[in-house]
Amino acid sequence: MPVTFTIDVKERIIRTSCVGYVTLQEVIDHFRVLEQDPDCPDYLDVILDLTETTSVPRSYQIAAVPHEIKRIQSKVRFGVCAMVADRDVIFGMLRMFEGMAQPYFRETRVFRGTPEAEAWLMSQRHSAE
Repeated sequence: MPVTFTIDVKERIIRTSCVGYVTLQEVIDHFRVLEQDPDCPDYLDVILDLTETTSVPRSYQIAAVPHEIKRIQSKVRFGVCAMVADRDVIFGMLRMFEGMAQPYFRETRVFRGTPEAEAWLMSQRHSAE
């Protein structure tokens, strides 16, 4: 499956990676599996890595994803979200998603590389303490 995730329970971070072509249903299923994961703490920061993604759902379909995030907020409260995309098309798509997802995160930001995203996420966590 092209969407995988790991939960760092101690750090309360979820790292999601998408590889290859990602369909809207796979993204939605990802959030539904996350919601049911017994290791999922009640608060999570997010790193979403799309550096190996070749295509994402169409822009009008992406609007369904924030709805899914909102639906599971009764169980999981999301903090900051760092998104990574190195290709122009996907970077642009994530910039659009960034605006739609903003109400569900304390802060969101899109980056071209994972090290920058991780450094920003850690700085955001420290500034919130």
